[in-house]
Amino acid sequence: MQINLKNGIDKLLFGMKQNDVIALYGKPDRNYKDEDNNLILVYNAQKMRLTFYQDEGLKLGYIVASDPNLQLFGNSIIGKPITEAKNELATKGITKFTQEDFDTFENYFNEDNWFILQTEFDEVVKFEIGAIINDKDEFDFRF
Repeated sequence: MQINLKNGIDKLLFGMKQNDVIALYGKPDRNYKDEDNNLILVYNAQKMRLTFYQDEGLKLGYIVASDPNLQLFGNSIIGKPITEAKNELATKGITKFTQEDFDTFENYFNEDNWFILQTEFDEVVKFEIGAIINDKDEFDFRF
């Protein structure tokens, strides 16, 4: 599955509705509402958790993925040492990260592309990506 920065992952585009996603991947393995009443769909086979924002008409706005086949710029990302992942991203001009540590995990957040590389034991274990917020302070949905 290819990560498409600022757009989504694989066939998923930010702004899709639940029915659009179900048409692509079928019925989710699990669905629930979070504390903000956002709809969450979980797809075990794709190792993805999708968040549909209540305040945005239940449009897809955030994806958390941990599939080992996940690729960014044609390179695998999950299971890669963080230094290697950051070096590869630097060749594409992505060098700014805000780091946050908690327990054995670290998050490396890139605001320009609104993604997080989550690591444990210095290895990327999860990739999170959200819809970009434009200059008007609105989500820049792609669907």
